[in-house]
Amino acid sequence: MPLVLAATPLGDSRDASPRLVTALAAADVIAAEDTRRLRALAAALDVTPGGRVVSFYEDVETARLPKLLESLHAGETVLLVTDAGMPSVSDPGYRLVAACVAEDLPVTCLPGPSAVTTALAVSGLPSDRFCFEGFAPRKNGEKARWFAALASEQRTVVFFESPHRLAATLAEAAEALGERRAAVCRELTKTYEEVRRGTLAELAEWAAGGVRGEITVVLEGARPAAVSVSDLVEEVAARVAAGERLKSAAAEVAGVAGVSRKELYDAVLAARRG
Repeated sequence: MPLVLAATPLGDSRDASPRLVTALAAADVIAAEDTRRLRALAAALDVTPGGRVVSFYEDVETARLPKLLESLHAGETVLLVTDAGMPSVSDPGYRLVAACVAEDLPVTCLPGPSAVTTALAVSGLPSDRFCFEGFAPRKNGEKARWFAALASEQRTVVFFESPHRLAATLAEAAEALGERRAAVCRELTKTYEEVRRGTLAELAEWAAGGVRGEITVVLEGARPAAVSVSDLVEEVAARVAAGERLKSAAAEVAGVAGVSRKELYDAVLAARRG
């Protein structure tokens, strides 16, 4: 039988899927990040966990692997749940999944809530391309290198941060990245859900007043460097010298750079005239 990864509600138990309810009742073993939270969720869903419940939080994750793998080899279904959202996404689970893959044991997933995609959807920032960075680094040197890498990242960035470090992280981001837009999503799906949008500096000022709850930050990607037509003339000339027709070379280079094809074509002709 498989390892089953099951997404749990971020805050509102009504977001639980019917498949999660069924899995809680049927699993032989339930590995839970916090067994108390699991039992509270089960009570809210009016379901009684059918199998053995074992704790599976970060500090015991490695130690619990052999017994869970033994259960899977014995044909038992192991259900993995974390406190909120999808297991293994900045939560316990990755090591167990990797171990199952290494031993050719089946792994499946009950999809559901995710703070990453929920925050991205409500942020108002581009969502066609994004990356997830987990929790922001804590140490100053690591955080500085992290911001340096994000300076050229053109995809929208989603990351987690603790409420007591949020103001400092946003202020450092504003200094390192400039006036990028961002959204701070707090307590998603819960009673006091709040989404604050603005520039990094504006959000840092707001957060300095104190923030509570689970925090997900969505950060605008870096804007592509502006390219002028004159910068592209030499590239077109080189392609023509290599045997391409001027019109096709100008059209392709202009399309990639996002500039006017006619303007680039005329600039190349002007450069030829001297």
